[in-house]
Amino acid sequence: MNDTQNDKKNGNLYENIDDDDYDTILSEDIDFKGTLNFEKSFLIKGKMEGGIDARGILLVDTGAEVIADITADKVIIRGSVTGDVTARRKVEVTLTGKLVGNVHAPEIQMESGCVFNGLCRMEPVER
Repeated sequence: MNDTQNDKKNGNLYENIDDDDYDTILSEDIDFKGTLNFEKSFLIKGKMEGGIDARGILLVDTGAEVIADITADKVIIRGSVTGDVTARRKVEVTLTGKLVGNVHAPEIQMESGCVFNGLCRMEPVER
């Protein structure tokens, strides 16, 4: 197993993100308003406004803009999120990520250089 595959297996998706790794993709040219519900991995590259309630992994890619309260198993932010984020497992905000809102998760990882404005609670989230 190479390093990229090992990183993906361990949940570190900072590098080498492949569209093929995601079951559903909201592409760059989409501007969606409403509520998203999903159980598998979901990649947002475009704009989304509303709410997200999920059982899978959510990745907000570089250049994506999300205005929503988010609940998911794991949330990775490389783009911009405005809203509260709750994750049952982990929240990751990368160097290019911007989160304006509160975050609640058992594990929170913020890469040096990211933007975060809000309150942070690190404790188990009820399933």
